[in-house]
Amino acid sequence: MPDAIIEMRSDTMTKPTPAMREAIANAEVGDDMSGEDPTVNRLEAMIAERLGKEAAVFACSGTQSNQMGVRVHCRPGDELLIEAWGHIASYEAGGPAALSGVTCRPIIGRRGLLEVSDLEGQIHNDDQHLCPTRLVCVENTANRGGGVVYSLGAMQQIGAWAHENGLKVHMDGARLFNAVVAGGYTAQEICEPVDTISVCFSKGLGCPMGSALIGSKEEIRVARRARKLFGGAMRQSGMMAAAAIYALENNVDRMQEDHDNARAFAEALSQIEGIEIEMPETNLVFFDVEQEYGTAFALSSRLRELGVNINPTGPQSLRACTHLDVTREQSLRAAELIGDCLSKGLADVAETITGGPYANR
Repeated sequence: MPDAIIEMRSDTMTKPTPAMREAIANAEVGDDMSGEDPTVNRLEAMIAERLGKEAAVFACSGTQSNQMGVRVHCRPGDELLIEAWGHIASYEAGGPAALSGVTCRPIIGRRGLLEVSDLEGQIHNDDQHLCPTRLVCVENTANRGGGVVYSLGAMQQIGAWAHENGLKVHMDGARLFNAVVAGGYTAQEICEPVDTISVCFSKGLGCPMGSALIGSKEEIRVARRARKLFGGAMRQSGMMAAAAIYALENNVDRMQEDHDNARAFAEALSQIEGIEIEMPETNLVFFDVEQEYGTAFALSSRLRELGVNINPTGPQSLRACTHLDVTREQSLRAAELIGDCLSKGLADVAETITGGPYANR
């Protein structure tokens, strides 16, 4: 195994920088459940202001903050509308049903994005046989769509349609700031049409853990009770909040570098015979291996032997992710090794990689 690993499985693999570690070590802390951790309080005020909302609550993970959002807006027996690839419905262990008794109704969009035309006619009538429709969930960026970004206009139209029809809107903003950097709008502008937003600090922002749910004061009051119910009570969590504050102050604008590296990687892949690819909008790169060259699982297995970690997402498809621990040189080296693997053939490769959460055989 090579000494230097090129880690492109996910931006969740980032390590805190020395400066972030220093911020963690020097954090002023208190008891968060009593509202007495000053660093958590500062983070919550900071992220709420940046998104143009009244309040926020710090959470352990993006799944937890998303599920808190579902709980805020829905009651057992209700349903939410979501794009068929949406993380809340597909990759959170059945959380809406298990934790809140909420049904997810998947709607086919385009590359993980919804439009008002997709939602029209989907609201259930007030009938005892049907789940009351309460919530629209959107994901920005849309992971399985290839890290694509909602336009400001599209988000405004969805928000207006939902509110006119008595629905709430929750945004899974796990990679919200990637969307902000790529979309040409501010966080406040893209969040204005929605009611609650979940933001992840542990992806491209580079923190070791943590997310936040942002919304109105009343919504966040309800969310705090859900956080306790879901086992998210935290105490001296100011250390992790300090990492998030550092990230918001230092790691947002630099995401453009990740996007540029993803495009450079994708452009290099597009020159390789046997690879099919769409150019990325942000830091996620999905690509396919043509069947005659082998499977995605074989390619992933061979790459792992060469020190490149990229997971399959299906029999012929893979997802690569750039982040602050992947340089331009590493991105191009990974593409070069993919080309070498295909040119030498994958027929003799033992498929040792089973893939990550997005891999279906």
